[in-house]
Amino acid sequence: MKILVIGSGAREHALSWKIAQSPKVTEIFIAPGNAGTNTIARNLSISPTDLDGLANAAEQYGIDLTLVGPEAPLASGIVDLFESRGLIIFGPTREATLIESSKAFAKDLMQKHNIPCARSTTFSSLSQASEYLRQHPLPVVVKTDGLAAGKGAVVATSFEEAQNALLDMMERRVFGSAGEKVVIEEYLEGKEVSLIAITDGKTIVPMVPACDYKRAFDSDEGPNTGGMGSYSPPSFFNAAEIETAQRTILERTVAAMAQEGKPYKGVLYAGLMMTQEGMKLLEFNARFGDPETQVILPRLQTDLLELLLAVTEGTLDKVNVEWSESACVGVVMASGGYPGSYQVKFPITGLTDLPEDILVFHAGTRLETDGHPITDGGRVLTTVACGKTMTEARDNVYSALAHIHFADCHYRKDIAAREC
Repeated sequence: MKILVIGSGAREHALSWKIAQSPKVTEIFIAPGNAGTNTIARNLSISPTDLDGLANAAEQYGIDLTLVGPEAPLASGIVDLFESRGLIIFGPTREATLIESSKAFAKDLMQKHNIPCARSTTFSSLSQASEYLRQHPLPVVVKTDGLAAGKGAVVATSFEEAQNALLDMMERRVFGSAGEKVVIEEYLEGKEVSLIAITDGKTIVPMVPACDYKRAFDSDEGPNTGGMGSYSPPSFFNAAEIETAQRTILERTVAAMAQEGKPYKGVLYAGLMMTQEGMKLLEFNARFGDPETQVILPRLQTDLLELLLAVTEGTLDKVNVEWSESACVGVVMASGGYPGSYQVKFPITGLTDLPEDILVFHAGTRLETDGHPITDGGRVLTTVACGKTMTEARDNVYSALAHIHFADCHYRKDIAAREC
């Protein structure tokens, strides 16, 4: 089979790496890919948002299955387009992707169908939102309604901070049209966990849980990022918690989407908070998480392609999914200044000096004309290691990081040092 993966991040590198292990695969294409994917796939210079270009490429190269990594093409309707042209693609339709692309839609769905979540109110008026904030207890969470590349949520500890977030979103339009509406919700305290599931619209198969770290610096300080590291499994989220999430959140959501006339097939990512009141849903994503995918897939013992095909064929109930008992830790190596402004085009060295069991998934990288990788983004690499224990996995990954270098690199030193 020929497979097309859409995206250029470490998530897409990890997905391509896992798919390449399937005996059914003859060739993998990735659009646009990066310096790392170039070693296992054929990179295509097509933007993830060039839907027609991607569909044309799928036809040109005889692609048997397309897998979408990032949220933007899903929200733009790539699944609808591919299916209208008779192309097989894994992912939710544009209407189903509203579960991520519109926080207002998602919160309405949660509240309407009794899915446990933070209390919230949606606003399209800046003055009304500001007035509501004056009465709201602190801390408070302010979110853009639309997609904002993982940066559209602000946890504010003062009215001034919350008001500034509103101004950024609704008046200054820092996030463009994503901030036309905002969701203001209660702040939930507890341990956060990511539970990613795949579903064919009937059967729901949870993957192993993972935790990620959003803040840029150690001890959860600094601005929010797309994610600075991850680990799996968290000790506080066992089989009983997975069953509870399956019953009270995942199954209710898939059923609710069907009732709303938006049947859901693909990846359903649930961001959960374990509060004193019980498990609550923070948000949904309509795709694999990043950086969680990079620590989940190394533990997957089942053929990933078999799972993806079962979703497209509606036969997920016939697949037995098996997981390794090992622990896995991933650390993101970022450009200096990320998530703010940063420089690129720095040579990356040390990638060939690593133990064989160390995985390095590329994100913001590209190849120079001489074939050497250079930095080309904010999050540059995710370095991953497994071990019999979390301590062993953590020691392995940080030992490997000492061999990899590029100018102005920074990464957190406390990934998996404690539970999220």
